[in-house]
Amino acid sequence: MKHGGNIYRFAQQVGCKPEAVLDFSANINPEQALDPASLLPIQLGPYADPDYTLLKQALKARYPHPNGVEMEVFNGASAAIFALLRRLQPRDLVLYAPLYVEYAKIAGQLGCTLHTIDRFADLHAEVPENSTVIFVNPSTPDGRLYAMPELLAQWRQKHCTILVDESFLDFCIADSVADYITEYDKLYVIKSLSKFYGCAGIRIGFILAAAQAIDALKRFEPAWKLSTFDMAYMRQALANQPYIEQTRRQTAKRREVLQQALEDSGLFEAIYPGQANFLLTKLRDDGDGYLLQERLAPSRLLIRVCDNFAGLNKSHVRFAVKDEQAIAQLAHTLKTIPQNVF
Repeated sequence: MKHGGNIYRFAQQVGCKPEAVLDFSANINPEQALDPASLLPIQLGPYADPDYTLLKQALKARYPHPNGVEMEVFNGASAAIFALLRRLQPRDLVLYAPLYVEYAKIAGQLGCTLHTIDRFADLHAEVPENSTVIFVNPSTPDGRLYAMPELLAQWRQKHCTILVDESFLDFCIADSVADYITEYDKLYVIKSLSKFYGCAGIRIGFILAAAQAIDALKRFEPAWKLSTFDMAYMRQALANQPYIEQTRRQTAKRREVLQQALEDSGLFEAIYPGQANFLLTKLRDDGDGYLLQERLAPSRLLIRVCDNFAGLNKSHVRFAVKDEQAIAQLAHTLKTIPQNVF
């Protein structure tokens, strides 16, 4: 699978229903903050509020940001990324790899010069003056949480436009860089809600930036990007305060169980330490992740081979943190795979 979460194609291949797939490929919280059946009645007849007033109020309550910083909502974080880069039209785009493949795809569409930095080997490499920098924190596919002040200072010295993708930050006890926007108006923060809130089908993401930057971005945006249903669902999910700490504790515990299962299998030469809701691994002897997927398929287990992340290859495999029953099934199946199969 070149992208996580395509359970429909996988289910067709293995001959089961999509809901029977144990999906370790998509790093989506297996718990949801809101049962759709409990959604309060909503009016679907009139057009939705084109200014998204109530949703933005709920988002600001959940993600406080200082005066002078504004937000714009989008039909998912991917849409936010596309819209922002189309607006910025960068000449030089710096990507800290490995990271989400869509960023490089957008760079190709915009025709900008792409500079890729291996953050594993050379995190503090020089970047071009006035370039646009994209950094994901916690990173994907390895889940490392980075200390940001030194990096921000490095990029500011080069007068860079800075995009920090914090789609997985909710899983960590860590501060957003949004407060730095008041000091540097070329800083943008991108957030996804689907990962933490376990609702990939509810397509809402947002950007935080200086007020004038958001105003400039909104001029190119259509009205009614979000549905009434999506906004109502997310407003109620955001109001579930106990869910936040519960999810962090549960994810940390399950991540430890997942790591132990991977270690006990003996199939991996490396399991990268991460603080998000997934773990990156490397198979022993440069093994083939697609062969591992073939072995797991009869048990309806779907994984994410990471060969389309810059700097990684098909021996790198990512596992999302799922519930205890799914992890137990994975652990059992991994133990049945001979260590010389690759």
